[in-house]
Amino acid sequence: MVTPKVGFIVYGVHKDGLKDPMGTPFIDDALVANAKQALRQAGVELVEYDLVVASKAEARACFGAFKRRDDIDAVVLFSGTWVWAAHLIGALRDFAGSGKGIAIWTNPGSQGWRPVGGLVMHGALKEIGLEHRFVYGSWDDPVDVGRIVSYCRGAALKNRLNMSTIGAFGGRGMGQTCGVADPSQWMRVFGVDIDSRDTTELVRIAESFSADEVARTRREMQPYFRVPVPSDDLSNRSVRLYLALKAIIAKEGFDFYTIQSFPGLGDDYCASCFAQSMMLQAGVGTSTLSDFNTAMTVKLLSDLSTDPVYYGDLQHIDKRRNEIKIIGDGACPPGLAGKVGPAGFAQHGIPTEGGAGGISVELVCKAGEGVLARLGRYDGEFEMVVARCTVFEPDPAIIRSRREECQIPFWPHAFGTVHCDVEDMIEAWNNEYGVLGYGEGLYEDIIAFCEQVGIDCIAL
Repeated sequence: MVTPKVGFIVYGVHKDGLKDPMGTPFIDDALVANAKQALRQAGVELVEYDLVVASKAEARACFGAFKRRDDIDAVVLFSGTWVWAAHLIGALRDFAGSGKGIAIWTNPGSQGWRPVGGLVMHGALKEIGLEHRFVYGSWDDPVDVGRIVSYCRGAALKNRLNMSTIGAFGGRGMGQTCGVADPSQWMRVFGVDIDSRDTTELVRIAESFSADEVARTRREMQPYFRVPVPSDDLSNRSVRLYLALKAIIAKEGFDFYTIQSFPGLGDDYCASCFAQSMMLQAGVGTSTLSDFNTAMTVKLLSDLSTDPVYYGDLQHIDKRRNEIKIIGDGACPPGLAGKVGPAGFAQHGIPTEGGAGGISVELVCKAGEGVLARLGRYDGEFEMVVARCTVFEPDPAIIRSRREECQIPFWPHAFGTVHCDVEDMIEAWNNEYGVLGYGEGLYEDIIAFCEQVGIDCIAL
């Protein structure tokens, strides 16, 4: 899970213990301390700037120092009292060129004239068009603090994507139209390079691993499953493919990847579903069918969540009950298994899609709160659709019949309730895939990320 590293800067003209006409210091040190502690408790790593910033020289030194730090994701400007906006705006404009996030936080209250300092800086940044988030809220309100934290986490996602590489193994799978990528657009919007490799290298490297290495890997995987990991030749190829993916990704320095799966590799060597399952379990962003948009969605949610991410077909939508089913073709991180369907194994099962076969993961996803999301494009421009979702496990008495509804009961299932207008969701959705991430905070984090990279977020 991403932990944002953030510069915390207090600003205000009336500082260094200066008191107001009633004898009270303009800057409330206890308030500042409480605000810092609230951010730390919410999972933000703070880098405190010791000086209260007021003058142009102080602002230049402060923001210049944070601009040069590659490990900083964003800065939080905490309004201690009022300030002359012209003293800070030039240095802030220069800092913004680093791509790091800027948040202005003002705690309510008349003491210290804090709202004046917050509003004048918010207005100054709007005047010259500097992207930022202004939060007028109290340190002891979880919702207000959450708006700061989600913005910082979104900034961390943006920074981690910058200068990263997605690897593509093979070409387009199953005629995907709504998963293709324009490399120039990916670089312009996300700072991500697209590199590619033929799947023949995967097969060559897969076959280079010894029987002992395959057996050791099988033993390492075993704790995730309720039954022994199969050891026949076809299953061994599934394990070998997983090892080959890990090896090439490490060698090439790919940060995440997508794979064609079939036609091609899944017909000639083995289906990729088991390898994909274990890569997802390891927190690696990935997708099948060379679906770049799903891969990006998985990457973002994997970086945000403590749980692995599941993507699969949004196979059924029950409009009366706001219920959805996500059913992937054998690929699901085994760590998501719930009580009614602990992780086991099945065969890939569809001769027309990966005729070579291979083991796949069989399970029903555990209950929990999270999001259903997917990046897509509308008329060539990126947009993210995201909805809050509650994952549930059906009653054990009916789980078999619920899994048989799709006619392929042995593929992994997730049952969920979406908290939105289902008609709006159907209209906004941009692919057959749905990406499921666990964590209540993911909804606001994804919105904040989209805000900072400049793409439309359809938050349902």
